[in-house]
Amino acid sequence: MSDREPIEEFKRALTQTMRSIAEESELTVTFGSETPSLNGLRARLPQPSRDLDPVDRQNVRGQSDSFALRLAHHDDAVNVQMMPAEPEARASFAAAEDARCEALGARDMKGIARNLADMHEARCTKLGYGGEMSRDDAPVSEALGFMVRQALTGTTPPPAAQGVVAAWQSWISERIGDKLDNLATLVDDQQAFAGATRDILVDLGLSEPAGDLENDEGEEGDGEDGDQGPEDGEGGQAEQQDGSSSEDMEMGDGEMEEGDQETVQMEGEEVDGETDGEDAGESAQPYAPDGALNPEKSAYNVYTARFDEIIDAEDLCDAEELARLRAYLDQQLQQMQGVVSRLANRLQRRLQAKQNRSWNFDLEEGYLDPARLSRVIADPTQPLSYKMESDINFRDTVVTLLLDNSGSMRGRPITVAAMCADILARTLERCNVKTEILGFTTRAWKGGQARETWMANGKPGHPGRLNDLRHIVYKNADAPWRRARRNLGLMMREGLLKENIDGEALIWAHNRLLARGEQRRIMMVISDGAPVDDSTLSVNAGNYLEKHLRNVIEDIETQSPVELIAIGIGHDVTRYYQRAVTIVDAEQLGGAMTDKLAELFDDNDKQTKPVKPTAPSTGALKSGSGGRTVRTGDAPVRGFPG
Repeated sequence: MSDREPIEEFKRALTQTMRSIAEESELTVTFGSETPSLNGLRARLPQPSRDLDPVDRQNVRGQSDSFALRLAHHDDAVNVQMMPAEPEARASFAAAEDARCEALGARDMKGIARNLADMHEARCTKLGYGGEMSRDDAPVSEALGFMVRQALTGTTPPPAAQGVVAAWQSWISERIGDKLDNLATLVDDQQAFAGATRDILVDLGLSEPAGDLENDEGEEGDGEDGDQGPEDGEGGQAEQQDGSSSEDMEMGDGEMEEGDQETVQMEGEEVDGETDGEDAGESAQPYAPDGALNPEKSAYNVYTARFDEIIDAEDLCDAEELARLRAYLDQQLQQMQGVVSRLANRLQRRLQAKQNRSWNFDLEEGYLDPARLSRVIADPTQPLSYKMESDINFRDTVVTLLLDNSGSMRGRPITVAAMCADILARTLERCNVKTEILGFTTRAWKGGQARETWMANGKPGHPGRLNDLRHIVYKNADAPWRRARRNLGLMMREGLLKENIDGEALIWAHNRLLARGEQRRIMMVISDGAPVDDSTLSVNAGNYLEKHLRNVIEDIETQSPVELIAIGIGHDVTRYYQRAVTIVDAEQLGGAMTDKLAELFDDNDKQTKPVKPTAPSTGALKSGSGGRTVRTGDAPVRGFPG
């Protein structure tokens, strides 16, 4: 135990230092192997090595100082108000704001300045930003962030960042002149600093003039390649410090690109009965529930749904690979099975307790009660006694687990999600509760054939969603666990996880539940971030996908009999869902899932959610997507026809 004491002492000192710098005594700090993140007063830092390697130690210190300074000097309300809509502009805006917060600490405390420098050196070394880079490979947001940091503190970028800065420095300097130097006078005023940053982004051609910041519905990003800025979607690292970025999704993008294309080719391109590409944009219908609709909600469009797919997990790879992936998942399961199994067994006992049979005695008909035969032997005049089982107060139930299959879930989060879904499916099946396991992602990075069709048609304005959906059925509700268990291994497949469009995924899963005949229908959503699709956000308002998600959630929670709950991994889902919980570490997922399900089942007297009089009796939602069905084995679902 003694060899662990220095690590624990280091963690304790780091936590206290963060609370002191941030002036937040309620700050919670955890350490893990997942991407560092900051959500409210919950921070997750890298796990330091056991030997407290100096380089590793400085990296953790720098990350903790960066988070603490953000808590101390950053106002989320101002950030939301001033944030531009275009993805690359958002990434650059966030990098400049991070530089401002860090500069406020670095200028007053030399120790913090050294820690931050060491952190950036380690991060850029890992990302390979030190060597010669082209603009195609160097994110402009990274270069601008280091240039802003130099203007505010006077320190040059670390050697490991020289490549990414050199790729853009002359290009940026030619367009903005001395505006970076002017930022130094505004460092203490976030509002003024944000306004000056937006002016710089306009000069760089990354953003449109701010105008009315509250009315960005009609704003359309540049979205065009060329010398006016980097390619669409390079802003995947936006909002890194909030833990809701797609940095994990972008890392490794290049090495997966070829495999992803092969997957698309194997799945085929042609679909019978689809509309012609020339009128694809006109054929897309706006999202709307079947009842009365606020006109604001009809703003969501799908440019074309002809390339979307709903597909069974076993159809995405051959049986041999699926078996290999399942074997890998089983190996991971051994490390965690004890903890999650104990939680699952506790849930099983609680559910089975509700299903226990009770008996009515001393009846004139029914089953003979052997316990009372002694009375007849003692007194033959006594009548025989019978008993009957009473009805149980446990409604027929189906549970859908909807898993975010986006790139930011790569690594430990998706592994833990697959393991928890596996164990809970077994547990609920033993309790006669049917379980469906679904996943959602896209078929391509940064737009697929939908974007290509849009570009071929001359890039008409306000196209709406510009990517090809992929909705995956890992386990049908009627399929036994033993028959579907192998499918869950697919989540371990490299190249599967891409971008996430949550709103349409919720509609799809919701309408599948409505087609079920069970009395009680529960949907649990597991996600680690806000909706992200660079292709869509590059040509629509920055809150386009998030606004649609909020509208869908509101419709389900107020108009549908489906009970909706959500679990966010390092992402505050409570701002979207009425019934939700946010966890900091993926390792907490098993406990959160079992606890939320137990809460629902503990309420024996809970009635089906009332449906508003204006809502249809089915509660089905329309996604605005035709959604081709590759093969699901199910009948077409209302609101998402096959």
